[in-house]
Amino acid sequence: MSESRRTWQDVILPWATCVSMLAAILMVFLLVPSERDQGIVQRIFYFHVNLAWMAFGGFALVAGTSAWFLRTGSRRADRLAHANAEVGMLYTTLVLITGPIWARPIWGVWWTWDPRLTMTVVLWAIYAAYLMLRRLGGDDDTILRYAAVLGIVGSLDIPLLILAVRLWRGVHPAVMLSEDPDAGLKDPMMGWTMMVSALALGLLFTWLVSLRARLLAVDETVAAMHLEGAR
Repeated sequence: MSESRRTWQDVILPWATCVSMLAAILMVFLLVPSERDQGIVQRIFYFHVNLAWMAFGGFALVAGTSAWFLRTGSRRADRLAHANAEVGMLYTTLVLITGPIWARPIWGVWWTWDPRLTMTVVLWAIYAAYLMLRRLGGDDDTILRYAAVLGIVGSLDIPLLILAVRLWRGVHPAVMLSEDPDAGLKDPMMGWTMMVSALALGLLFTWLVSLRARLLAVDETVAAMHLEGAR
């Protein structure tokens, strides 16, 4: 690894992540005003929505790097797909946790089978199956290629999930794309808080993917050394 890359991944990225995360927490809990109708519970929105967008981005990267792997057989592409899937699953799990916390005081229930919520669970299940397939298949190249196909196909759920509020009637609010002139992020501080939170969670996602991909590379090196030693 070059010195510049080591500096970015080991010094700049962790510090940038920590600083932006602290700034996001400060803005969410101390600076941004509470939403008029939902009150203080709406503040979870700044994490919930950005977690979802980062997860979608991660799964889109799984599809892209999986296609790269299928075309070239690149182990680096396969590691990136694996790492993005794991971190994307972490973020999706947090979406499914923060959503009910937000929903309970607003809707009066922890969960309802709204189209967007249902399709989020489907997305989670698809990439859980992707990771299970990789785990059970080990280093078998055929299984890795099947998993890559699943990683690509699974990403097709994302545009449907994003458009679910418009395609099917449901109770889930369309906060960012709402046609209601009285809805959305009206206060400028809300917009800034949304952007800082997105930056923080995006940097955290990038850092976790970087660490996981490097660990996967180490695992492959150790496995190759064990195989060579056995021979």
